Amino acid sequence: MLNINNNTSNVKREILVRIAKLQLEGKLEEGVHFIPREMVPRNKPPLRCCIFHDREIIRMRTIARMGISVENIDEERTLASFAKEAINRKKPTWPMLTVLHEACNACVKAHYMVTNACQGCDARPCKMNCPKKAITIDRHAHIDEEICINCGKCMENCPYHAIIKIPVPCEEACPVGAISKDESGHERIDYHKCIFCGNCMRECPFGAMMSKSQLVDVISCIMDEKKTVVALYAPAIASQFKGNPGQLKGAFKAAGFDRVYEVAIGADICAEKEAKEFEERMARGDKMMTTSCCSAYVRAVRKHVPSLAECISETRSPMHYTAEIAKKEYPGCVTVFIGPCLAKRREAFDDDFVDYALSTADMEALFIAKDIDVSTQEAIEETRIPTANARNFARSGGVLEAVKARLTDKSILRPAKINGLSKSGMKMLNAYGLINSGKIPSKPDTPNLIEVMACEGGCIGGPSIIQNIKQAELQLEKYVQSGESLSDTE
Repeated sequence: MLNINNNTSNVKREILVRIAKLQLEGKLEEGVHFIPREMVPRNKPPLRCCIFHDREIIRMRTIARMGISVENIDEERTLASFAKEAINRKKPTWPMLTVLHEACNACVKAHYMVTNACQGCDARPCKMNCPKKAITIDRHAHIDEEICINCGKCMENCPYHAIIKIPVPCEEACPVGAISKDESGHERIDYHKCIFCGNCMRECPFGAMMSKSQLVDVISCIMDEKKTVVALYAPAIASQFKGNPGQLKGAFKAAGFDRVYEVAIGADICAEKEAKEFEERMARGDKMMTTSCCSAYVRAVRKHVPSLAECISETRSPMHYTAEIAKKEYPGCVTVFIGPCLAKRREAFDDDFVDYALSTADMEALFIAKDIDVSTQEAIEETRIPTANARNFARSGGVLEAVKARLTDKSILRPAKINGLSKSGMKMLNAYGLINSGKIPSKPDTPNLIEVMACEGGCIGGPSIIQNIKQAELQLEKYVQSGESLSDTE
């Protein structure tokens, strides 16, 4: 996993901050033109061939950060015209991702390579275990790439770790094979396959895969005094900013939101409904049920593992239930979900109760633009405190714990979790699908309640996190402990 501390992330953040500051000052249309040249001045050493190429990439990133797809755009258009389009936009546009052709490195096809660490040993396990006899040895091993099928057996068997895999990071990270090269060698996304997990966006070291931010849309709503704008922040957000829940609520208020809801409130509803649904399913003889709060997982099953689709809980997500509450309590309000997840932005696109979805990076940029430090905010007293295990939804295993706590008969539970939808995670889903369809026999110890999180570690490991996951775990624990115990709510 690419470390969050990298230059590409810093550049993306700086662009967001600059856009937010300009818009808050009412100067986005007139000032956006200067972002590329200010970020890439003439005296700055270029990252690529020249500063003009660097500026063009900053220009494209700026367009994407204003929520506009950069594929096939009119190159003659000014940034000011794109800013005007973004400000006047009435709703987000499809899709949630965009690929910057200019930033894509057109990486060579994934392959294995023998390094100088090869000792040409007598054992020759690389050659002996190659199923296609693609390896010859003359003092050092050599791979015939025309014969090689990239199975990785040579790398697995080399005692000196002298054979390495040269991956295409975005393709390697995609668990469903939605990314491939076009005729020019650059990457493209097949949105019929894509589950919007955000792995490609996180792993591309050139930052060619970008989410289309909705920050301009949300700031426009905040600046419209006629609108009531409601922040719905996911439990994982509390792990990304230092401060207690009251301070986080104060920070959202300072940023311009009129009302603030913890999505953990919806998580309590979700856990209650899933516990009831699980008991009903087991009573009628279902083999298993899977949780439904991770929309990337739900999309993965419906698109790629249809044999498991009937096992997905019919319960809606915590985001949905919290937004529904907000819409009932403040009719006509604008609801803004905030989380570290790209898939939630996709889910929000189809949810009538959710108007916009911001990432952690979006929210960080807004805080920076308005000079808001969460840890120094005056805490706002909480009037509706969710349970501790609802706040724990952000961590892998947290949903299982929350559902288990609400079961009337815990003896029927055989839990399991899939912590991250890597390619191996998808294999596990396929195995469960085969069990459900009867193609693989079910055993007495086969799990009957399965939690699936697309991101390793849970939502705190999402594609838009700004905190190291270890720090996020510590911050989340403090947040969880400040929630009510389930017995207190009964």
